Amino acid sequence: MGEPKKLYIKTYGCQMNVYDSERMAEALGGNGYIEVGSPDEADMILLNTCHIREKAAEKVYSELGRFKGLKAEKPDLKIGVAGCVAQAEGAEIIARQPMVDLVVGPQSYHRLPEMERAAGTAKVIDTDFPEEDKFEKLKSRPKARRGPTAFLTVQEGCDKFCAFCVVPYTRGAEVSRPVDRILTEARDLVERGVREITLLGQNVNAYHGAGPDGDAWSLARLIWALDKVDGLERIRFTTSHPNDMGEDLIAAHGECRKLMPYLHLPVQSGSDRILKRMNRRHTAESYLRLIERIRAARPDILISGDFIVGFPEETEADFQATMDLIDAVHYGSAFSFKYSARPGTPAAERPMVDADEADDRLQRLQALITRQQRETQDGMVGRTVGVLFEKPGRLPGQMVGKSDYLHSVFVDAPDVSVGEMRQVRIASSAPNSLAGTLA
Repeated sequence: MGEPKKLYIKTYGCQMNVYDSERMAEALGGNGYIEVGSPDEADMILLNTCHIREKAAEKVYSELGRFKGLKAEKPDLKIGVAGCVAQAEGAEIIARQPMVDLVVGPQSYHRLPEMERAAGTAKVIDTDFPEEDKFEKLKSRPKARRGPTAFLTVQEGCDKFCAFCVVPYTRGAEVSRPVDRILTEARDLVERGVREITLLGQNVNAYHGAGPDGDAWSLARLIWALDKVDGLERIRFTTSHPNDMGEDLIAAHGECRKLMPYLHLPVQSGSDRILKRMNRRHTAESYLRLIERIRAARPDILISGDFIVGFPEETEADFQATMDLIDAVHYGSAFSFKYSARPGTPAAERPMVDADEADDRLQRLQALITRQQRETQDGMVGRTVGVLFEKPGRLPGQMVGKSDYLHSVFVDAPDVSVGEMRQVRIASSAPNSLAGTLA
């Protein structure tokens, strides 16, 4: 056998892209590739792109421009663009950057090995939404050891068509993987050292995969099946839509020991007028009542959210309604963004809020969220929480892990190994982490 070929993957965006990049690396492993940490030493460069934020495509073109020198030095270097920008831009990528050899959308990456083989003699583009199950085509995994946490995609696509979002156009309609394939992959991950699995989906709580009994299973039923996997200690899921938070899933938060007390449940706005313009199909009041039911099932649950500030036609009164909702919920963490138009979405055609006003609103909202986040973390001091240790810290004998509530926790624990679960008494709170001692 000859020398292995070297693959460099740069991943942008969401956790699903992280999962996709792992699978693409495994797929190309069958073509003789091993991953490397630098584009300078690569025989193939693959950018796995995200199209959610403003000017995403331009950032990809700028990144590709940095590789022109490498391509000139190594004419056999193959360069590929994958993910949601690839889906949205298609052949335009090769037209603007002729050095790109292949373009593959997120539903076609199981075809990547054959595309890579063909890319040496022709430009290759695949942005179809094929009928075959890409996960089944890529079900073989190398049996290397893994870290203690892993992502596992169970659902893709979205049927909600929020007015600001490109996901239905780049990821397609909602598709759920069959239960038996998810359980097989979960058991395989556990055999390789994984103790915590985060179930991924663009709209994960709309999961409706085919069960072994022929019925469509809910996400809650899937979680209860995963609960029975020996060696799996923690289950999480992201990202959810309020309209798909079924009663069985709410109940699971109170009853399933392995399901962690953390829920990311985006609301985007607290104004009913803006929620309607966003096509969210829920109200601020229905969201608040949902949070009440979730907290009744699991009183200590940490709620995380997403907010868009400066959505077209948002008034100061609309913004204040969002601030009021945040006050009412008290978030443990949140992600907030100033609205940026995505070409092809309904909201992109509407009048924009003044940029300075949107900036001011974002700063005010982030200050409130930061205060709530600090209050939540400070409230952990004196409590004993479970921590799954993931890596050594910077200091001698220090270990770092995630708490049940997804906080980073630093502990002086020289005798603790990566992958161990231990009880930790929280002693102090820093801006973005906690510190404690073994209980």
